[in-house]
Amino acid sequence: MSIPSGAPAAVSRVPEAVHRRRWAILAVLMFSLLIVVLDNSILNVAVKTIASPAPDGIGATQSELEWAINSYTLVFAGLLFTAGLLGDRLGRKRVLLFGISVFVVGSALAAFSDSPGQLISWRAVMGLGAAFVMPATLAILMNVFEPDEQPRAIGIWAGGVGLGIAIGPITGGLLLEHFWWGSIFLVNVPVGLVALVAMVVLVPDSRDPKPGRLDPVGVGLSVVGLVLLVYGIIRGGELADFTDLTVLAPVLGGVVALTVFVLYEKRTAHPALDVSHFKKPAFSAAVAAIALVFFALMGVTFFSAFYLQSVRGYTALQSGLLVLPLAAAQMIFSPRARIVVHRFGVRAVCTAGMVLVAAGLAAFAAFDAGTPVWVLCVVFFVQGTGMAHIMPPVTVAIMQALPREKAGAGSAVNNTFRQVGGALGIAVLGSVLSTVYRGDIEGHLSAVPPGARDVAGESIEATLGVAAKLGPAGKPLAAAASDSFIVAMHVAALGSAAIALAGAVVVALFLPGRSSAAPGPAAPVERGSAPVPAAPGRNG
Repeated sequence: MSIPSGAPAAVSRVPEAVHRRRWAILAVLMFSLLIVVLDNSILNVAVKTIASPAPDGIGATQSELEWAINSYTLVFAGLLFTAGLLGDRLGRKRVLLFGISVFVVGSALAAFSDSPGQLISWRAVMGLGAAFVMPATLAILMNVFEPDEQPRAIGIWAGGVGLGIAIGPITGGLLLEHFWWGSIFLVNVPVGLVALVAMVVLVPDSRDPKPGRLDPVGVGLSVVGLVLLVYGIIRGGELADFTDLTVLAPVLGGVVALTVFVLYEKRTAHPALDVSHFKKPAFSAAVAAIALVFFALMGVTFFSAFYLQSVRGYTALQSGLLVLPLAAAQMIFSPRARIVVHRFGVRAVCTAGMVLVAAGLAAFAAFDAGTPVWVLCVVFFVQGTGMAHIMPPVTVAIMQALPREKAGAGSAVNNTFRQVGGALGIAVLGSVLSTVYRGDIEGHLSAVPPGARDVAGESIEATLGVAAKLGPAGKPLAAAASDSFIVAMHVAALGSAAIALAGAVVVALFLPGRSSAAPGPAAPVERGSAPVPAAPGRNG
């Protein structure tokens, strides 16, 4: 294939041997990512089972369930940036192998937890491993593909997240129907071992050839700031009170530490992160879009499992199948998002995606105990379609804004803001859900013995558990629990939709329009006599 007249060929920066097997490498990276996404989506389906008393579960309260999720998030978010920097410095393949090994060990230990406390601890270990996996997969992708192919590869990578979302709930449902609850974690072990072997054989190592001096002060400030901030957010959700001293102290401490981090990075000669990138409106808007969309979606994901299983009465497997349209939409549209972006521009596509997500979240405010199944499926598909037109374009914007050598740091920024946004979503929307539910159910607890009223009003699962012990006299209480939960869900859903609309405003104002997003086809990459044609999209 000849190079078009007047179009200078870009110089290849990827070795020919790596370039030839780039799609096989992408498949391995997606498989590595799969075990992390798979675990989280499985856990969302299993929360009801884990909350059940032994032997079916371990009797975790709603607060303990949130910590089983958030202990992972706390460690994950706190170490993501550091893990990305270590990958750039020590080698991304080594970091990825280490992360998956730790994740597999943590999964095996979590599977045999005897108490909620043990489960929370081992979930933190899994978060440690995942922190080294997530930034490494995207950083390796950026060093395996040339800039003209990166939007397509990132779209496929994002579609792989949709695949994990699809497989997770269904796999979790099948496992819970045939095995004990610990099997949802034990399944990570064989998947992780296969991923380790494939990585050793296929994935090349890469690192920053000139990493410069270490920045221990900057790294330390980032870890302290993120851990304190995320802990305060989680604590606020647990108490349903963000004015408590135990919430304000870590949040303010985290904000101060991150502020000092930014000021220090601006002045040091060898910064861990070049914070000047945040002065670019498009970069900051892309990062904000990720945080806002995950704020909205993570909160809804948490309470939708209770709606489907506790209110609607579906099994874990049925609940997983109902979420399938959301994952299918991501798998279908994520790899094609670059084509839509090339035609309409990043701003229009991401704004439309945010509006679709907001519409899907607002639809939850109309759900009740008898909403038809096909309506649920349509809403989940709409949400997945919106996500598919947000995540690939903003991820490309973030990753291509940084040099290839700093891909680990770029990936870490992308994932850190996603996790902080998700933690905020679970905490804020979870506290809204809990507060509204407690206020609504309080007037229906007269039939409950005085000593059990506080426990019965804590969550829908606690109320249903007390109602079951009351026998036939507990049926009105069970009905009231469903009604109260639906009222609380409506309030939380509207809050989620408002956040998504705020994200739509941000991307509409600050992301580049069509002329900036798609200046024309990128120059082909010259590889001897067989240049690689450029795909439509942004040339990094």
